Amino acid sequence: MAAPVAAPEAPPRATPRRHAWRPWALRLLLTIASGLVFYLSFAPRPLWWLAPLGFAGFALALRGRRFWGGLGYGFVFGLALYLPLLTWLEDFLGASFGPWPWLGLSAALAAFLGVGGALCTLVARLPAAPVWMALIIIATETPRTWWPLGGFPWGRVAFSQPEGAYLPLASIGGAPLVGFAVVLTGFGLTALALRLRKPGLALITPAAATLIPAIAGLALWPAISTTAQAGTLTVATVQGNAPDVGLGLLTQAPTLRANHLRQDEKLAADIRSGAVPRPDLVVWPETATDLSGPDPALAQAVADLGVPALIGARTWPPGGRAQNTEIVWDPATGPGQRYAKQQLVPFAEFVPARTIAQWVTPFVDGTGDMLPGSRPAVLDAAGTRLATPICYEIAYDYVSRAAVDAGAQLIVLPTNNAWYGKSEMSYQQLAMARLRSVEHSRATVVSATSGVSAIVLPDGTIVQATSEFTAASLVERVPLRDTTTLSDRLGAWTEYGLVSAALAGVLTGLVQTWRTRRESANDTRKTVAE
Repeated sequence: MAAPVAAPEAPPRATPRRHAWRPWALRLLLTIASGLVFYLSFAPRPLWWLAPLGFAGFALALRGRRFWGGLGYGFVFGLALYLPLLTWLEDFLGASFGPWPWLGLSAALAAFLGVGGALCTLVARLPAAPVWMALIIIATETPRTWWPLGGFPWGRVAFSQPEGAYLPLASIGGAPLVGFAVVLTGFGLTALALRLRKPGLALITPAAATLIPAIAGLALWPAISTTAQAGTLTVATVQGNAPDVGLGLLTQAPTLRANHLRQDEKLAADIRSGAVPRPDLVVWPETATDLSGPDPALAQAVADLGVPALIGARTWPPGGRAQNTEIVWDPATGPGQRYAKQQLVPFAEFVPARTIAQWVTPFVDGTGDMLPGSRPAVLDAAGTRLATPICYEIAYDYVSRAAVDAGAQLIVLPTNNAWYGKSEMSYQQLAMARLRSVEHSRATVVSATSGVSAIVLPDGTIVQATSEFTAASLVERVPLRDTTTLSDRLGAWTEYGLVSAALAGVLTGLVQTWRTRRESANDTRKTVAE
């Protein structure tokens, strides 16, 4: 009798990976933590050194990821940054609007970092990968300064650096170079940590990427001067204060005007009594009053001061559309030169895609678009040429740069931040002003309706500052300077160069990926043929 044939053994079942989710979850948590660390580097916290650490964590999260993974982790990193950074939008709009504008704007900005994360995966295997990855991250800041809906440059990497090792680089290449240096340090730090056990030569590139940006910035500090080159100017600010009512400020124009006239009167009394020195120029904040014709009360207020004033006003030129304007007001001859804000704030000073916006909120039905200006932000007052970017314009490179190129010796920043409550917004804007001071080697006078008003030296140092939602004035002598920094001479070419290099890196990465896949396919075909 034949022996029974043994049944074939069943193939072993694949053991389920019980903890397969852990690497993904840990990477996601690392990405969120890195974005939050980056957020903590922004004002009002003096923690500029956290920014490169945030990017070091982000680089570690991207390690070994492919395109779509990089897109997702970059988007999450962006959300972890922008959601806390832009909470002041909730103070502005109030509970009636809900969280959707805040969430929508945060997601839109995070999408740029998502694209940056995806493109970083294409260059991660190139020589000097930290350099290419840093170039890509900074390159994503360029399109979001003008698209969509006029752009929104808040939260640029450089704006986390109003002090510290990287700030002097602003005098060489402006905000783009400062941001590139910060991100390069972070990405270089991760590459260095991952190669510590490899031979010495392998450490050269990541070590250079980590150390050179900070060393270069520190080496430049002695060249950052605050010395007066064209004399000095004693400037006074008028902070009249405003009610903390967010969007309700739309109906508070008479209150704003009365508050600033009152504080102006107090300043005039302090000058007469000798409590403060007589200024050469007095600066009112953005839209501190409405002005549609002769204004005897305002004329008297300036006459009582006895010196020229720069008045922030909402005006109505022929044509009917309002403008956000700065007016040089002489105590004897009255109003003179004017500058109208060029870069209007979307959904505040104009409503893009108005028909679509009406689907979201009826608020836009009762609002009109302001008329943007078309001339550089330059005014002559008190014998001095002034750069006069208004509020939001300080976030845009071209506004202050064009004014300094036109001969401005001092930056004056009138602003109205009362809309945003007791939030971090005013401090974030002040950080931008400090960066601009170093970028252009000019002192900056910030005059705010409700704070924070400040006097900033050309090295970014704050000499005086007010508190939020208080009535106050500042009087300070500031240096006038006419030097031209390398950043001013290079202008936008620094940014164009960094973006071009980033595009070159992406193209090189794509070619390398295509070649790798082609070689892999050829090897597979050879194996099958054999």
